Amino acid sequence: MGGHSHWATIKRHKGAQDAKRGKIFTRIIREVTIAARSGGDPDGNPRLRLAIAKAKEANMPGDTLKKAIQRGTGELPGVTYEEFTLEGYGPGGTALLLEITSDNRNRTVAEIRSLFTKNHGNMAEAGAVAWQFHKKGLLTVDKAKVDEDRLLSLALDAGAEDVKVGDKSFEVITDSHDFEAVKKALADAKIETVLAEITYIPQNTVRLDEKPAEQMLKLMEIMDEHDDVQKAHANFDISDEVMEKVAITAG
Repeated sequence: MGGHSHWATIKRHKGAQDAKRGKIFTRIIREVTIAARSGGDPDGNPRLRLAIAKAKEANMPGDTLKKAIQRGTGELPGVTYEEFTLEGYGPGGTALLLEITSDNRNRTVAEIRSLFTKNHGNMAEAGAVAWQFHKKGLLTVDKAKVDEDRLLSLALDAGAEDVKVGDKSFEVITDSHDFEAVKKALADAKIETVLAEITYIPQNTVRLDEKPAEQMLKLMEIMDEHDDVQKAHANFDISDEVMEKVAITAG
């Protein structure tokens, strides 16, 4: 039975993208700046290396990327961002984990709390739902682009923990420390990934019916649109049948 349990998968299913290139750039710039705090050389900084790769995929101008790195290393002045997570509950008893970067924690927390309250959810205390998620590497490959046995062999040999088979794609799951090696192995084998990122994967999922599914997707979109939310993770699962009924338009 097909289903959708990752927000990134849902957004691709809907064809939804960030409305403006500037919004994409803002998130990447924040990630680059924070990653560069640990060193401006991507060869010795895997997080920065991944952020730079995302910047290049988004066609970010080289000068913009360079300045983001320099702000992170302290070579240029700039806004100081704080990284933290916020947790909450959504429709149907779902759990949400939000990765935040903010220059004003109190403002961001108040805004996120309000978004939960207004959209069939509520904010939770730190640690209330985080235990339900594991930090993992996730690489998604289009089923039409690769032979299953070949992908399984390559991914597992490179250190992947699991390969999950969906209706239209394979999901390669890795330990966060093995993500780079698996990503490189697939790239060397000319296997194109639709998605490649370090993310939080739920240990268990909550299957949603039509109404809570519609409410959940709206909540995720609202959280995703907030400037300080870098990534939104949740443990919902929506069947293809319910997705078709919900029929949320892209954008």
